[in-house]
Amino acid sequence: MSEIVKEGWNKYLQQLQLHPLRTKAITSGCLIGSSDIIAQKITGAKRLQFKRILLLMLYGLIYSGPFGHFYHKLMDRIFKGKKGNTTVAQKVVLEQLSASPWNNILFMMYYGLVVEGRPWGLVKNKVRNDYPSIQLTAWKFWPIVGWINYQYVPIQFRVLFQSFVGSCWAIFLNLRARSVAIKAA
Repeated sequence: MSEIVKEGWNKYLQQLQLHPLRTKAITSGCLIGSSDIIAQKITGAKRLQFKRILLLMLYGLIYSGPFGHFYHKLMDRIFKGKKGNTTVAQKVVLEQLSASPWNNILFMMYYGLVVEGRPWGLVKNKVRNDYPSIQLTAWKFWPIVGWINYQYVPIQFRVLFQSFVGSCWAIFLNLRARSVAIKAA
């Protein structure tokens, strides 16, 4: 079994080297799709909603994977050649003030409008009501992830690491969005 895993990992590394953007996008899509399957099972779904899974995979494929790819390239360019704890702290702060708020709002809007198919007015109210607590929770969780990512993870694996942790975060957002939708219904 370990030979299969090793061979799969080597093929993944090869694709990451040859086609970094595509590989990160597909990885992100697969991870967020997996997180939705888990979220559906946690909420007791008798049958999986495949349309919902595919729509979330599309989000990872088209947005979160490519965004992470270009964002980390930009961060490396901004902080080119700088290392150390101060630089890592600056990267984490910049990420938390720029990418984190944007990503959470965008995910909430995408989830409400596209995944759930709710009207703009309901989605806008949900974002207005829930975004502050979600963002505060994000600021308690993501700086630790960012620190680990910038301090210990090589740049070619940062999107993979962030996508993996992000799939866990997506379960939280998914369950949060669903619980609000249930209250609103």
